[in-house]
Amino acid sequence: MLNDILAVSGQSGLFKLIAKNSNSIIVESLETGKRIPVYQTTKVSTLGDIAIFTTETEVPLVDVFEKISKIENKAACSVGKNASNDEVKEYFEDILPNYDKERVYVSDMKKVLSWYTILQSKDMLDFEKKEEETAATEGAEQAAKPEVKAKPAAKPKQTVAKAPKMTKTAAPKVTQKSMPRKAQ
Repeated sequence: MLNDILAVSGQSGLFKLIAKNSNSIIVESLETGKRIPVYQTTKVSTLGDIAIFTTETEVPLVDVFEKISKIENKAACSVGKNASNDEVKEYFEDILPNYDKERVYVSDMKKVLSWYTILQSKDMLDFEKKEEETAATEGAEQAAKPEVKAKPAAKPKQTVAKAPKMTKTAAPKVTQKSMPRKAQ
């Protein structure tokens, strides 16, 4: 679900991948529809790879979005762009009460809430579809694993590697006769 949506360092908003090139990718803004090239030196993350730090573990961004959706009853986020830092922190504690207060900054929280609003306005948050994809992925993983019967382990052969012989080589002798003379 979120693996097709990109966050580009240095750019606000979210993007979707349009085309790949040898040294760049072309992305399209979800908000404006404007296409831009993104080069290899720019950091790009898929939203599916992003997680929020908690005191115990990391929570995938899709789970955070799902919690926001439940709180907001599938509507846009009630905390806007211009909300105070205290309002954002309070709202985020409702969503994820055990978030790591030392590693998750208010700017990160605002970004998550902004991303949720963008995706919700584009009707790109379908959590029922996420559950189907998860079940399909788990089923495919189970089917892909062949049944392996354990064989008794054979004793490994022990070999001793011999060190290569080192030989001395004599440096060529340089005499006055063998050196070229300078022209006078």
